[in-house]
Amino acid sequence: MKPDPRPLPRKLIPLKLTPTFTLKGRWESPIAGYLFISPWLLGFLLLTLWPMIQSMYYSFTKYTLLDAPEWIGLRNYERIFADDEMFRQSLKITILFVVLSVPIKLFSALMVAMLLNKKIKGISVYRTFIYLPSLIGSSIAVAILWQNMFGIDGFINKIVNMFGLDGVSWISNPHTALGTLIILVAWQFGSSMVIFLAGLKQISSELYEASSVDGASKVRQFFSITLPMLSPVLLFNLVLQTIGSFQMFTQAFIITKGGPINSTYMYALYLYDRAFSRYEMGYASALAWILLVVIGIVTALIFASSRYWVFYETEGGKRK
Repeated sequence: MKPDPRPLPRKLIPLKLTPTFTLKGRWESPIAGYLFISPWLLGFLLLTLWPMIQSMYYSFTKYTLLDAPEWIGLRNYERIFADDEMFRQSLKITILFVVLSVPIKLFSALMVAMLLNKKIKGISVYRTFIYLPSLIGSSIAVAILWQNMFGIDGFINKIVNMFGLDGVSWISNPHTALGTLIILVAWQFGSSMVIFLAGLKQISSELYEASSVDGASKVRQFFSITLPMLSPVLLFNLVLQTIGSFQMFTQAFIITKGGPINSTYMYALYLYDRAFSRYEMGYASALAWILLVVIGIVTALIFASSRYWVFYETEGGKRK
């Protein structure tokens, strides 16, 4: 056999890259991940965690913002639970507000989401306009507008007068002032509506078709298909709205300022007055931690109850 006259191919020599560590090695390093999250991490440490630690310390001190903190132990908490009648009043009003406003808001959001889930021409335009109040609903301008609407000469009373009825000052009446705030909060259902709408789109249309063949009505489909399949989303919205309602401040501060006769004196408003009107920062810090504990207990109860009414597809629809 004759040898192949063709020359053997030269071996490919890999080029050396600088810097010495490769792209793969650089991205596998955990330092890169920490660098990417460093803006959030820095903000969390400086703007959330450190203020929480300071607030915890101040809750055990007598601190007026003008003098150095003076350690007094549990005296702030003893005053709150033993002698502070306004603490009990504001907490009662806040709990009543949460109990009334959250179900109304979630019900409104779910009903509107079901309407916007229909295949109608131009439905995206309707969704945009319905969501707009949630973008501006918490602003001071809307709170002032709401105050004028429910005033003695406001738009609501003009509508009432058209039916031959005498209007009232809804904001100045202790029996109706809280209701105006509840209506305002319920009007801001856009964020919950969007979440419900996303959940509705995940429900298979085959379930409704099969139930229609079996003769199920729309009401039966709602309670047997829509609500069980939407229960995880409902739990998510319930927790978010409950936490947010406990912290309601802007509307009460602008519209009613806690009145009349403390009928809308929310817990967050009382905390603000103690901290920045009376300069009792230590006392206000104790109030803030009590609110955190209350929210934690309520949230834990909601999660504990979810085992009886929340259904997950991964669990085969069974309760655990």
